[in-house]
Amino acid sequence: MGSIRIGWLVLIGLVFGAAGWLVNWWATRNGYPTPSLPLSSLLTIAVVVAVTLVFGLRVRRWRAGNRKRVLDPILAARTVVLAQATAYAGALTTGWHAGILADQLTLVGVRSNLGPLWGSLAVIAGGIVMIAVGLIVESFCRLPPDDEAGSDTTRESGEGEYA
Repeated sequence: MGSIRIGWLVLIGLVFGAAGWLVNWWATRNGYPTPSLPLSSLLTIAVVVAVTLVFGLRVRRWRAGNRKRVLDPILAARTVVLAQATAYAGALTTGWHAGILADQLTLVGVRSNLGPLWGSLAVIAGGIVMIAVGLIVESFCRLPPDDEAGSDTTRESGEGEYA
């Protein structure tokens, strides 16, 4: 299983930022509402972040030596997948709402309602938290590389396996 690639996070953010800007530009100029998530979506983001952190902390606790209970390998694998999905969803959310924010900034002078602007900023902050938690929890799940002395295999620096 590969690890989260920062380049992919940036690419997803840029692509969905351009898409968000384009869709928002078209929607606002044709009388449609801003295509952004409502502020209640921050509750969903908070739940996803909390669940990801709870599972990540269980794996981290086991990794740190608290092995009173056996760690289910399927749980550890699912935690890695959840962490990666959280980071990629955060990149998508951040990019989309950054595109909306960029278009909304051009309308500040003519618009009295700044709700979509502040809403986009709030969801961008939530997306950044999702990316950070995804990266942190993925690092919780990574085992340190084995001692390579006497081993014929070599790994890239910092590459360990997942718990």
